[in-house]
Amino acid sequence: MKVVLFCGGYGMRMRDGTSDLPKPMHPVGPRPLIWHVMRYYAHFGHRDFVLCLGYGAHHIKNYFLNYDETESNDFTLNQGEVTLLGGDIQDWNITFVHTGLESPIGERLRRVKALVKDDEMFHANYADVLTDAPLDKMVAQFAGTDAVGQLMAVPPQSAFHCVDVSSDGRLESITTLQEMPLLENGGYLMFRPEIFDHLEPNCDLIGDACAPLARKGRMSAYQHRGFWQPADTIKERNALEAAYQGGTRPWMLWEEPDRDPLQAAIAEMQRDQPSR
Repeated sequence: MKVVLFCGGYGMRMRDGTSDLPKPMHPVGPRPLIWHVMRYYAHFGHRDFVLCLGYGAHHIKNYFLNYDETESNDFTLNQGEVTLLGGDIQDWNITFVHTGLESPIGERLRRVKALVKDDEMFHANYADVLTDAPLDKMVAQFAGTDAVGQLMAVPPQSAFHCVDVSSDGRLESITTLQEMPLLENGGYLMFRPEIFDHLEPNCDLIGDACAPLARKGRMSAYQHRGFWQPADTIKERNALEAAYQGGTRPWMLWEEPDRDPLQAAIAEMQRDQPSR
């Protein structure tokens, strides 16, 4: 399946006043956010990418045009010749499309229609959220429906507390937002080409297209309660960087050591056991 990445927004909440990098190009470890997202898809065999560019497009183009495999792969240097012992993007196909500086997400998707309209299904992603979700299971669920689109639904990330207040002002309960029966859009999307029938010029993808489809029963959701971390703000990006530097990298599934079936089964059982 092709992977459409929306990476043309201004990312104002990520701006630090000193850099003009678009949000997906902010680093986590030696690589930018967009690389981590693409590496996740490639891990599951999806290596055909369509980048919807806009603000800061030259940063993204130059990064891949001058890609240095030695930054994240072992290699041998012999008499000035580099021999890679591993690789990242040699088998990736990346199409770069400028979709406008001010375009909303729905319009960006409309402008790459020709590249995905003949596919049975395709992925779409905001290129700024990392997860350890089982993409193969998400694809299988979507394939088994007649839905036009599917999103990953995750618990809200806000640290605010929710309160119940009686009519006379008495505080009756305090709970975290995560304890509420609520889910939010996790940003890992899939669509069938029928989505283009519901995209008007300059529309919002979720509010203008997906919401009406949901009311008609034509959207599905994959619920994920594992690791999911956005990078909408500098604080969130710094949290990902701290996790990376500390060796806690659950989104980097490609780094898991090979395990035999018995070890994998034991690990799966341990993950499914309730915490004490």
